[in-house]
Amino acid sequence: MRIRSLLFAPGDSARKIEKALGIGADGVILDLEDSVAAAAKDAARAQVGGLLPGLSARGDIVVRINPRGTPWYLADLAAVVPGRPDAILLPKCTGPADLAALDHHLEVLEVASGQEVGRIKVLALVTETAASLLAMPRAGDAGMGRVLAFCFGAEDLSSDLGIPPRLPDQSHPAAIAHARAAMLVAASAAGVAALDTPWPDHRDPVGLAREAGVAAADGFAGKVAIHPEQVGPINAAFTPDPAKVEWARKVRDGFAANPQAGVFALDGKMIDRPHLRLAERILASV
Repeated sequence: MRIRSLLFAPGDSARKIEKALGIGADGVILDLEDSVAAAAKDAARAQVGGLLPGLSARGDIVVRINPRGTPWYLADLAAVVPGRPDAILLPKCTGPADLAALDHHLEVLEVASGQEVGRIKVLALVTETAASLLAMPRAGDAGMGRVLAFCFGAEDLSSDLGIPPRLPDQSHPAAIAHARAAMLVAASAAGVAALDTPWPDHRDPVGLAREAGVAAADGFAGKVAIHPEQVGPINAAFTPDPAKVEWARKVRDGFAANPQAGVFALDGKMIDRPHLRLAERILASV
């Protein structure tokens, strides 16, 4: 599943879901959490559960369930897993225990609905509290086999810290910037992708393009969108230019032709194994 852009759509709005599905985002997140009021949770869950079977062939459907520990968590999973979503977005992931529990619950529900165990992947919001930041999962932790990406969420973390998520110039305060960098490093260590936090103002495409470009340069694989108009600039920022793709193909093909080589020359420059890992990441984003 390509994840340059993931667009949120409230689970209780059929109109917004239909619009989101036609925008061209790499993934559409049908949201059962923050965008749905408590009184509407049951109706949203039923609506999303009913829509999923008709969307199962798309390959780009993510459902954000409610956090583990809430009264809606298990009901959300029981309602949506039979509809074969491609991934579950787990909010407020506090650490490895939450991923291990989700892995177990998904396994049971996959078997019960006749699906291959492990088919449904996981995106984990791992920085929504200070405590979760300190307990970010590692590659060897239980449940990590399903994880596609760690997701950075500035809004909830800023609330937990008692600071604004952004300064007047739209940059992040020091603690938020530190959390963002720490999550990026943790994702790399765990061998999963990293997704950047949403840009808050859909009326500012210039600011979005600037921040998305920086995120791509920093090593993020994509960015979450909260409005359909944000998808185009995000896709553009995380799509490598043709020259970079051509370089990556030459690096890949060079090592394929010389599998025992630790280094070779390409266009007058020395290429080694770290360049191959970079090339593979570039090609994975095409």
